[in-house]
Amino acid sequence: MGWWVVSTDTLAGSRFIVSPLAETTSALKTLERGSAAHPGERAWLDDHVPAYRARVAEDPIAAAVVRIGLGRSWNADFLTPAPTGERAFADEVEVVRRTDPADARADLRVSLGGEPLPAELERDDLPARAASLMEWVWTETVLPTWARRRRIIEADIVARTHQLSQGGWATVLNDVRPNMRWLGESRLQINAYDYPPRSLDGAQLFFVPVTPRAAWVMWAGTDRYAVVYPCSGVLAESDRVDAPEGLNALLGPARAAVLVLLGTPKTTTQLVALTGQGLGSVGRHLKVLLDAQLIQRRRTGRSVLYYRTTAGHVLVDAQGNN
Repeated sequence: MGWWVVSTDTLAGSRFIVSPLAETTSALKTLERGSAAHPGERAWLDDHVPAYRARVAEDPIAAAVVRIGLGRSWNADFLTPAPTGERAFADEVEVVRRTDPADARADLRVSLGGEPLPAELERDDLPARAASLMEWVWTETVLPTWARRRRIIEADIVARTHQLSQGGWATVLNDVRPNMRWLGESRLQINAYDYPPRSLDGAQLFFVPVTPRAAWVMWAGTDRYAVVYPCSGVLAESDRVDAPEGLNALLGPARAAVLVLLGTPKTTTQLVALTGQGLGSVGRHLKVLLDAQLIQRRRTGRSVLYYRTTAGHVLVDAQGNN
């Protein structure tokens, strides 16, 4: 397994951050893969895959860089630079653009498992082309929904921070991404691959949630490390429905919105993201709805899902909202 030695000081100084570049890279991976993790992502792909295919057809060099550097078991390091903190997308992508061309080619060879680089990629403009494609993905496919994506990401961070206060770092780390868990004795398993351990003593450690189902790790020398993981909310516009006026008058608009959304099971984190309400407010609404027997809850793995009871369905359906 691959694992890191994480000192107490490093863990104490670690933090969750929002990274527009990580969100864009995960979106790029999704576009390249072309398969969806949920209906909302399927709709997003249907909207953007044709334009993406046209864009990469215009630049086969950039297409090859992405296919090699993000499509195999190991990301090319220059395409996924470790963050220095929360920054604007333009500042983050500039790190990709400024990569030394020789380093970019070396990173791609690593992604190829040591195989020779295709002759057409033995050139010096690979970082610039990759950065240009990332800018296109950001502008055309991520930025239009960035406010909503950011709400989902921030909701996940709020939930993780709450989890940290309740159960400590081991609880949080065991729930961040598949094959990642706290082993004890300062050891953090990050994946199931047989890589040598790395010491993070004195380094910065960031946790970076993204809305697509993507996950990877990245580092810059021995100074900065980051774990990118899929947050628990999803970008599902189909879940956004308006509560009818009668239900708003009966329950109040905020509580009615929660009840309407629970036509399908959802976690508290997802409800926070979808409604834009605070975690405490959503929690209070859920308690009232539970006490009124309009919703129920069940645990699945480490998550708690809330969903409407028969009475809850009848109340919503009576207002003409199916």
